[in-house]
Amino acid sequence: MDFNYIEDLVSKCKNNDEKAKEKLAYEFRPLIYNISKRTFIDGYNTNDIIQECYQSLFKSVYMYNLEKHRFVAYATNAIKNNMNDLIKKTKTRRSTEGNDALSLHNDVEKEFLSEEISAETSLCEMCDYEDLKLALKNLNKDEKQFIDFVFFKNYTVLDYANIKNMCYSTAIVKKRNILNKILNNISLYYKTSNA
Repeated sequence: MDFNYIEDLVSKCKNNDEKAKEKLAYEFRPLIYNISKRTFIDGYNTNDIIQECYQSLFKSVYMYNLEKHRFVAYATNAIKNNMNDLIKKTKTRRSTEGNDALSLHNDVEKEFLSEEISAETSLCEMCDYEDLKLALKNLNKDEKQFIDFVFFKNYTVLDYANIKNMCYSTAIVKKRNILNKILNNISLYYKTSNA
């Protein structure tokens, strides 16, 4: 692969150039086909695995910092890590679904969770939601962006650190501080509402 050519394609992809996306997909096709041939994931066929690889590739484009000039390594690691995560998830899921989780005995009905939600549970969840909403309003713009990125968009703290070009340990401390601030705000609302 011509690394400079790839970097140029990634730059164009970030500007939503469809032709560049096609060319980038073409450049990574041998790697993706190689990975998909060597990967078995329960419940996925080869085309599903290829699709997951391409999704990882284009997520890498979105997350990539153009100043790094190492996209090939970045995307390759992202694709491999995604495959490893999928394998881990299916191993965990297999033990909680299907025949492995089936238990037949006289009291089987008691093991099924009721789908009905009590009024008390529903009310408690509404109060928790309102408290959380109020606590999030008291965060500054940067803290809200962090919460949105990590908790609502499901990225990792490491992804955040890479995008913000900060040390991972600094991002972890930031996360801890923001969560403590939210917890303190919720505690404050709880005390004032019960006073």
